[in-house]
Amino acid sequence: MGFDKLFAVIAGEPVIAHTIRAFERAKSVGEILVVTREQRNNKVREIAANAGFKKIRAIVPGGERRQDSVRAGLDRIDRDARYIAVHDAARPLVTPEQIERAFERCRFQGAAALAQPVNDTLKRADADLLVFDSVDRQVLYAMQTPQIFERKLIEDAYRAVYAENISVTDEVSAVQRLGRKIALVLSDDFNFKITYPHDLPVADFILRERAKEAR
Repeated sequence: MGFDKLFAVIAGEPVIAHTIRAFERAKSVGEILVVTREQRNNKVREIAANAGFKKIRAIVPGGERRQDSVRAGLDRIDRDARYIAVHDAARPLVTPEQIERAFERCRFQGAAALAQPVNDTLKRADADLLVFDSVDRQVLYAMQTPQIFERKLIEDAYRAVYAENISVTDEVSAVQRLGRKIALVLSDDFNFKITYPHDLPVADFILRERAKEAR
């Protein structure tokens, strides 16, 4: 992006404020831990104070990789928490309803994550970008967040990741390695990750339209 996308303003507020608010409004969420780079801490505190968020329990310094940041958060979760959700701060379009749907599925399955069916035609190409094969998209899903787990399950998964000194790109990958099944909850609304500059005006438009509908 060329700048810190979490502090980009969309629909009148920073990206991260929209993200936190969804969890603030979700009835199943008892506490929120924001795991971020240490140099962001003061800015996040300022945003949280201005927004009046009540559920933020701590702002925790993260690590070099996603898994290191998640591990840092796991170490600070309240010991009475029974379930843990991990969410990308750069997904500000998530809704409380999506969070609750994923949580309810997790209560039944022990692990659940939002996902989107892959609708585009997929091809495999070589180093010269020459197509050599097709991919069956009927069984493919793009993973989203939140990804929600029984506490012991995600803690066991991360202990195994670090004991075996491997890297994982998300929590579902870590839990899969234990042989556990993860339920996919199909995303019923926009929940894309802010990745490119052109994502910001799209997210801004969606949030403003939602606000109009809620009036």
